[in-house]
Order: sequence, then structure tokens, then C-alpha cells
Amino acid sequence: MPHFKPLTISFYLQALLLIMISIPATIHCRTFLPNSGKLIETTCKNTPNYNVCFQSLKASPGGSGADVTGLAQIMVRVMKAKANDALNVIHELQKVKIGLGTEQRRALSSCADKYRAILIGDIPQATEALQKGDPKFAEDGANDAANEATYCESEFSGKSLLTKQNNVMHDVAAVTGAIVRMLL
Repeated sequence: MPHFKPLTISFYLQALLLIMISIPATIHCRTFLPNSGKLIETTCKNTPNYNVCFQSLKASPGGSGADVTGLAQIMVRVMKAKANDALNVIHELQKVKIGLGTEQRRALSSCADKYRAILIGDIPQATEALQKGDPKFAEDGANDAANEATYCESEFSGKSLLTKQNNVMHDVAAVTGAIVRMLL
């Protein structure tokens, strides 16, 4: 039996060596993923607003592991969140009883319709089109949302009450459209 001890020790050492070699590879394999941040950077550089794109995708769960279609889907979800935010601001402004003139109330009502159109029409269109692999319709939905935000801004004669929300919505939708266009 003493004859087997060196052989057993040899097997244990080889197994230990293999484990030690494979642990660093497992720990660092994440850096070898195709989208460990590089795809986000590359994609965002090809959009009209790098900062909006990069910040939105980096802040979203799953962004660093997504392909271009996944990045587009994330941006559609960001569009939805921004449209809901804008609609909430509109509803709060509509509750104000003093300080809003007839023109501003009319503009707010029109903008509410535009943001509902984004939420009911454009977002579902873009989502479904990406799921079905039809990026042209997804791009149309994103572009329509950007246009709705621009139209909302133009509803106000003079100082808009929604400039911040409209600009954010427009920028997010334009970035989404640019990412979707990469799928064509």
C-alpha cells in the first residue's frame, strides 16, 4: 500500500492545480463576454445623444449583457417610464386651480393626449415589433414618440410648462430609434 501514496498525492496535486487554474478563468470570464460594456459604448456612439443612451443603458438591469435588440428593448422601457413621468407631471399641473390660463390648460390637455398616444400606441408598437424581429415598425414607434414630444412642446405659446419632460422624451425616443435602426 505504501506504493500508492505517491500516486494518490500526485492525483490530488493535479486536481488542486486544475482547480486553481480554473478559478481565475471563472472569475474573469465576465470580461470576455461580448458585451461587457463595449457594445453599449459602441452603440451609444452611433446615437444622437451619447450621454442619454449610455446613462439609460448602464442604469438598466441586463444592459451590460444585452445584444443590440436587447438594448433597444431596454430603451423602449425607458421611453415608457419617461412618458409616464411626463403624464404624471401633466396631471399634477392640471390640478392647479390658480395661475394657469386657458391656453396653458388647453396645451396641457393636448399634451396629455399625446403622451397617452405614446403609451397606448407607440410603446406597444415598438415592443411588439422588436419581439417579432421587425425593427422598421419599432423605429416608427420610437420616431412617432419623439414627434409627439416635439408637438407637445409647440402647443404652448411662449413658455412651456413641460420643456424638461418633452426634451427628455424626445431625446430618449431619438436614441431608441437610432438603436433600432442598427437592426435594419
